[in-house]
Amino acid sequence: MYDLLVIGGLGVDVRVRVPAIPLPAVDSVPVDPIDLRIGNTGAGVALAGHALGLRVAVIDVIGADPAGDVVRAALARTGVHAVLGDAPAGTRRSVNLVDPAGRRMSLYDPRPWQGPPPFPAGEVTALARRAAHVHLSIMDWTLPLLPALRAALPDGVALSTDLHDWDGANAYHRPFAEVADVVFVSGVRLGAGAGALATALAPRTVLVTRGADGAEVHHGAGDPTPVPAAAPPAPVVDTNGAGDAFAAGVIAGRLRGAALTDAASYAARVAAAACTHDGMEYPPGLLPRR
Repeated sequence: MYDLLVIGGLGVDVRVRVPAIPLPAVDSVPVDPIDLRIGNTGAGVALAGHALGLRVAVIDVIGADPAGDVVRAALARTGVHAVLGDAPAGTRRSVNLVDPAGRRMSLYDPRPWQGPPPFPAGEVTALARRAAHVHLSIMDWTLPLLPALRAALPDGVALSTDLHDWDGANAYHRPFAEVADVVFVSGVRLGAGAGALATALAPRTVLVTRGADGAEVHHGAGDPTPVPAAAPPAPVVDTNGAGDAFAAGVIAGRLRGAALTDAASYAARVAAAACTHDGMEYPPGLLPRR
């Protein structure tokens, strides 16, 4: 059995520290050493969940390429159980520009999936039945499997998804929102429209993240419950993965019996701690377990 199954979202991040975002319009900018490491949203949730003491499994496709080797090696170091298929187009990757304050701009190369799903529906649903919680990344290969996944979940097993900077209108995101019990979404594009979106997605719970301004828990119509941001326990070095760490914190808190708002407050502390570390392979003791 697993506490958490993460479906999709493995890749690599090319981290580049830059003097400012946006960059100046010049031919070249000297930067610190450029690192290649495991990244992307599914990896962020899986690795943060593992650091929080959860038994984690992940299923996804990665390429037979050097970037894929980085992902395999990182997962092997953590002991996260990985079910990996081949991605003929190669491993997904992002170039993350990080300014001196730790703020990030990500350039995402999704390596779109072509053809039928890489895993039979039965293989994915069998894994899901062995998990206490399932977190779904918005990968294109998962779309045909969503109805079977939803139908396979036992009573009491929640399904969450992260819609990132969804504007509430892009049709691609909607099937993931509609299959989930818990929806994470950034407030960057939603702005004041978060309440209307939460009402439209009821009875699903919607958690809107707003970076340094904290988060909001929406239970359909009505006023949301604010979740203040937590103070980082050390200087912020990289905000990449903070939203994934927040999601993992909510999941861990709920699995341990916390009420949703309490789990979100705990998750804010997890996200703040994640920002003090460079990368998503968190050292023991960095992320608070309670």
